[in-house]
Amino acid sequence: MATSALSPAPSLPRLGQQLLPVLYQHRLVATGQLHRMLTPHTRRPVYLRRVLQEMRGLGLVECTGRRAERLGAPEHLWFVTPRGAEIVETSRQVTTRAYRINPETAASQLQEHTLAVVESGLALSSWAHTLGDECGPLDWEPELVHRVRDGENRIGDDALLIPDAVLRYTRNTPTGRRLLTYFLEIDRATMQVGRLGRKLTSYARYATYVPAPPPGQRSTTRVTGREAWRDRYPAVPRLLIVLTGASEAVLQRRTEDLRALAEADPRVRRTPQLATGITTLDKLRDCGPFAPIVTPLLGDSTPTDILLTPPAVS
Repeated sequence: MATSALSPAPSLPRLGQQLLPVLYQHRLVATGQLHRMLTPHTRRPVYLRRVLQEMRGLGLVECTGRRAERLGAPEHLWFVTPRGAEIVETSRQVTTRAYRINPETAASQLQEHTLAVVESGLALSSWAHTLGDECGPLDWEPELVHRVRDGENRIGDDALLIPDAVLRYTRNTPTGRRLLTYFLEIDRATMQVGRLGRKLTSYARYATYVPAPPPGQRSTTRVTGREAWRDRYPAVPRLLIVLTGASEAVLQRRTEDLRALAEADPRVRRTPQLATGITTLDKLRDCGPFAPIVTPLLGDSTPTDILLTPPAVS
């Protein structure tokens, strides 16, 4: 394609240049979410809306309405067009993704889950700003593929673990900086809890997965092999399950059910290096990540924070 097709990007205002990679990476984002991400210093997103409409006029972004009935004025949900995606990919600001959202998928039943993933990342990002930590709008990526082959399964081909998002959070303390990586799993109480329980098994598999040697090379034992996660992360990411979409009582029962499923799963029990906790989106937004809002998946159910540090033994 001719270079002239990519020329609108430099002519965008600074906010527009920030919006394109954010919309590309997060796929579908509400106006209010964009406001909290990129212009939280303004009381109302007047300028944000104007820039979005300018970008829409340039054919870089498009919008749809929200499927669920809401009180008050309807809210626009924004996504990049193929032209906008091409500009982002040429800039190499974010990871190139094969997935493309279109007006049909933007208006589909996947809407609410996509927005809930954005909302969970945004809750952590907003608290990072408040606490003096670091977690920006591009510090969580949805649906990154992790390949897992279960060496104990003679039938299965390579299996895929796809978290709802992988989030990176830098905690700044008087004693130094700490890089935290999380697998985020967002549960809107719309699926059977057993399905989420089965995904816990996949996370446990990934934490111990050692890739098979290349064809033609002599196989090595799992004891001396190198786990796949070491090529991507400094440590096994913590798993944070965020519940939403139902009453507090329903979400509490779901938490208890997940703990029971984990306790009954020998693979999960045998993988202590996978630190896993459960919280709700409301608690994450209202109390912050370093309040005692997270119920550990295994062991003592005493709430802790997202560091998932076991309580000290008295």
